[in-house]
Amino acid sequence: MHLRHPLAVHRQLRELQPALSRTIRKLESRLGVQLLTRSTRSVSPTDAGERLLGTIAPHFDGIEAGLADLEELSGKPAGNLRITSVEHASATILAPAVGQLMLDYPQVSVEINDNYGLVDIVEQRYDAGIRLGEQVAKDMIGVRIGPDFRQAVVGSAAYFARRPPPKTPHDLPAHVGINLRLPTSGGLWSWPFAKNGHELKVRAEGQLICNTVPLMLDFALAGVGLAHLPEDIVEQHIEAGRLVRVLEDWCPMVSGYHLYYPNRRQPKPAFRLLLEILRSNLTSAAR
Repeated sequence: MHLRHPLAVHRQLRELQPALSRTIRKLESRLGVQLLTRSTRSVSPTDAGERLLGTIAPHFDGIEAGLADLEELSGKPAGNLRITSVEHASATILAPAVGQLMLDYPQVSVEINDNYGLVDIVEQRYDAGIRLGEQVAKDMIGVRIGPDFRQAVVGSAAYFARRPPPKTPHDLPAHVGINLRLPTSGGLWSWPFAKNGHELKVRAEGQLICNTVPLMLDFALAGVGLAHLPEDIVEQHIEAGRLVRVLEDWCPMVSGYHLYYPNRRQPKPAFRLLLEILRSNLTSAAR
């Protein structure tokens, strides 16, 4: 895919700005309301501008989907896909499917944004999101793309040489937890546990806070503290003796990853192809 030089793009945008500004001012004059708040440093939409944008944005989605359908008739699906996901799902499920899609259809471009927050995919103009099943909003279309899996609480042998392993989640306040910061709320992720119908969440104590799973794993391997991570990420380290698993009977299965998208939006051809690949890969993995 040919990428234009950033200076050329900037120059074109600078040339288009006066024409766009005139168009907006004409529209404001016609409607009799101000759509943009302008200052010497910035431009932002007014309440009326936000309302207009919310009304017309779905129509732009329809135009984009219609153009993509015409591209599909040529036998060469193209266009851009934007997906918000989380690292674990991206690495284990999304990346293989996207790789296959782009090999088969090189005119498709894909942007993946890993984010543990709950993202408004309509407002932020994503084609789809990937989260655990229980995190998918009820007004979205959700499609399972991954099997259920388990989490695991792990620490290094060196760490447990300094502290006795916890027997129940109630013992965790006496341990050092490696925490995950949630960008949406700004708070720390609470570790979920369940046993014999009894569920609880524990906020791990500890001075270390991360925002990525690989970094949490690195610190666990270094003996800094305990980490609560997807089982498949740590199993090879457990087998090799680099990590020790604890509280296994308190870690139940969690719902698998689902791909979700707005029910009012017509999916792009490239998106439909990606969804077919994800479904096929899930079926193959289950055999």
